[in-house]
Amino acid sequence: MSSIARHIALGICLYDDELQWHAVRASGPGGQHVNKTATAVALKFNIPGSRLPAPVKQRLLARNDRRIAASGVVVIRAQQARSQKQNKRAALDRLAALVAEASHEPKRRIATKTPARVHRARLAAKQRRSETKRRRAAVRGSDHD
Repeated sequence: MSSIARHIALGICLYDDELQWHAVRASGPGGQHVNKTATAVALKFNIPGSRLPAPVKQRLLARNDRRIAASGVVVIRAQQARSQKQNKRAALDRLAALVAEASHEPKRRIATKTPARVHRARLAAKQRRSETKRRRAAVRGSDHD
């Protein structure tokens, strides 16, 4: 079975046979044209059943994205253009951007410890501020009451 592939990143492609397209009527303003034609498209992409590398699949499924269902199917709707062809391109571009973002492995954060001199300087500044405020306080037991 031969299918057309769209290259996303190094070693990552989206294949046409993994994409499901549905033409639907667009919502919102548009006059009679929007009532007569199905120019909006819904693109469905099954992440677990795709040929994406396992780490990319895991990162996609771990995302907190309302377009990704619990079953792992991504549904992207596009209805901005008046042409179904332009809406298909827009939906595919958005899916490609989503997969490309998941293809980059996030950098691991290296925990660092605050240097001792910074810690001492912070405490010294707090002590100076405390002393300043203490000096401003009214003196107890004085004749000024």
